[in-house]
Amino acid sequence: MALLQNKRARFDIAVERELEAGIELEGFEVKSVRGGRGSLVGSRVLVRGGEAYLVGATIPAWQEANAPKDYDPTRPRRLLLNKKEITQLAAAEDEKRLTTVPLSMYNKGRYVKLSLGIGRGKKEYDKRQTIKEREDKRKIARTLKS
Repeated sequence: MALLQNKRARFDIAVERELEAGIELEGFEVKSVRGGRGSLVGSRVLVRGGEAYLVGATIPAWQEANAPKDYDPTRPRRLLLNKKEITQLAAAEDEKRLTTVPLSMYNKGRYVKLSLGIGRGKKEYDKRQTIKEREDKRKIARTLKS
């Protein structure tokens, strides 16, 4: 079950490949994510200096009073990947029109994992097609239900 989801990601990007990554979080951030607080909308993954970072995600502190005074909820967070996966992300970043976005954040045992999608941005007509398919599925489900 997903703790956080980026619902806009699959609508805006045609995902070609998916990866699983660990994420480096503080203790109070883990508790906040497990409580369902936070947002992945508008975030992306960057590779700098041989390391991958999640940029633009918002994870507030579980209790504001117990968080450090200089805590930034939108700080870049390091992703835990092996060298092969980091080179894949770097190659995707260099390739024309490919982007890496977080799809969801979930528990795997006692760890918090991040599902990453590598893909191309959809054009306007692709988005219209996605909306049409979704409405057709709803219409079919309604007729089957009654």
